[in-house]
Amino acid sequence: MREYVDFLGGQSPYDALDAADLEALAQLVEVEYFAAGATIVATGEAPLSHFYVVRSGEVEVSDRGRVIDVLGTGETFGQISVLSGLPPPLTVRAAEDTLCYLFPDPRPYLKHPERLQFSHYGSIVSRERLARSGLVDQALRLVRHQMRPVVWCSGDATVAQAAAAMTDAGQSCALIERGGAIGIVTDSDFRAGLAAGTLTAHTPVASLASFPAATVGADTLVGDAFLKMIECGHHHLVVTGAAEKPVGILRVVDLASAEVRNPLVIRRAVDDARTIEDLAAAATLLPGTWLELYDTGVAAMHIAALLSAVIDAIMLRIIELTEVGENLVSQRTSWMLLGSIARREPLPRSDVDTALVWEDLAGAADPTVKLRHWASAVLDNMEKCGLQRCAENANATNPQFARSQSAFSATAASWITNPTQTNALLLSSMIADSRPITGVALGRAVSDSMLSATRGREYLSRLLQFTIANRPPVGFVRGLVVEHSGANRGHLNLKQGGLVPIASLGRWIAIVTGDDRGSTITRLRRGQAAGLLTTDETETLVRAFEYIYGLLLDKEIAAMRAGDLTSTTWVAPKELDSLTRRYLREAFRAVAEVQNRLDSEWVARLS
Repeated sequence: MREYVDFLGGQSPYDALDAADLEALAQLVEVEYFAAGATIVATGEAPLSHFYVVRSGEVEVSDRGRVIDVLGTGETFGQISVLSGLPPPLTVRAAEDTLCYLFPDPRPYLKHPERLQFSHYGSIVSRERLARSGLVDQALRLVRHQMRPVVWCSGDATVAQAAAAMTDAGQSCALIERGGAIGIVTDSDFRAGLAAGTLTAHTPVASLASFPAATVGADTLVGDAFLKMIECGHHHLVVTGAAEKPVGILRVVDLASAEVRNPLVIRRAVDDARTIEDLAAAATLLPGTWLELYDTGVAAMHIAALLSAVIDAIMLRIIELTEVGENLVSQRTSWMLLGSIARREPLPRSDVDTALVWEDLAGAADPTVKLRHWASAVLDNMEKCGLQRCAENANATNPQFARSQSAFSATAASWITNPTQTNALLLSSMIADSRPITGVALGRAVSDSMLSATRGREYLSRLLQFTIANRPPVGFVRGLVVEHSGANRGHLNLKQGGLVPIASLGRWIAIVTGDDRGSTITRLRRGQAAGLLTTDETETLVRAFEYIYGLLLDKEIAAMRAGDLTSTTWVAPKELDSLTRRYLREAFRAVAEVQNRLDSEWVARLS
């Protein structure tokens, strides 16, 4: 009995129980041995009567024949099926000879069952099923409720000592302090060292550690922390509390559902790519991940944010792997994404808008030709990886989008001060939607120079008229305006008539406030804080944007399933059900009303 209490007391979430409840839990333990290859839990079988804690060995969690996780000592599986009464959707097999502790539903036996906050929600049940079962959506929980204890190692510890400390604590990483900086070493660092033949038991563990460790605040939402993991490719984050001191460890396997974990699978494949061919193979995972995230029931805008982070990673690796040739100029460069991907709002068939800026070097030869040649090679490789360049030529090969910093900054500022010049409003709007993914300071200098220019009333007035020229297709009689001729007869363009008017308002707010960070929804809320929008207007625009984006995502997902390679944002209203038509008509009218009010009231709202 004491062995059970001591072991469980060192594992999450059981370490949150008091002594009496640990004793009560230990009384429930059953022990079962599984030989390597044995199936422990089968997909779709009856709801489980017991959940499992791995005491020794490892188990593989599989989804439709694909291993999506490996669980080791101290990790739990099957608990959601026990707690919710739902069949397990995933298969769990013993990867090696494995000993497990089995438990029935412990809630009737504990004085404080609320302290048993299980992780691995998604490993056994999807978001959609969790919603039906009434369990809390963990994306809305705080990181502090999901973190594991910290294992510390001294700076002069050996690999053997660190591994022993991690094993004793049942954890997969350890922290090391060196010169005031905190580093992290994980079990994957040990595996990589062994594979490379560079690791011995006496190797200083600090030589394997990553400094500084990636961190996240304890009061961060779990969903935001997971997105950071996707963006950075990390599987562990150090949770910090007061004075930025480490208070816990966040692991990706404690956060993500099996389906949502796929973006990290792509990130690993992208990071491991050594050639464009390798990268193209990794990128083939992207369409399937759109489908799986969609099927899991992840919110549409969260899917967009996750996948845009993966697209960023693919683009960065393309840039790194594209041969630059000999005698390339020595200027630093910044690649910038534009449009919906820059705002983290792509759809599966979105093309990739790009720009390239380079630093000025006194006395250096003009690098324009060489850099645009390199840009062309990058875009060619981008298309090999399944990402399409902009069909309307918002590409880094276009002289308007490939310039030196001084030329770009001066031109961008001139769009503000002289809005009557050709394409000034269009181009300034596009730069307001730029996001640098390399040479961030260099890229930001372009939009900063534009936003720091004095934005006079003439420019803001012209920009607003340019913005609201994108009108929703609302008619006074029949409700929706459709095309009357051509290939799209009887159809309306959901993107042009629905998303673009709202995204344009968000962009106008970004320029007015001088802050172009974030998504359309973030900008709309910033506009409310600045008094440019009322609370009702903001909520109307946010709901309309999410609704219309969801309709477009539905349409593109259906096309992907059907193998339809064409990309279209046109829909025929008569093919929509009556409820969808009504909601769509109401959304269009609400957006148009906000446009009309801004047109007449914007000056007063600015004052």
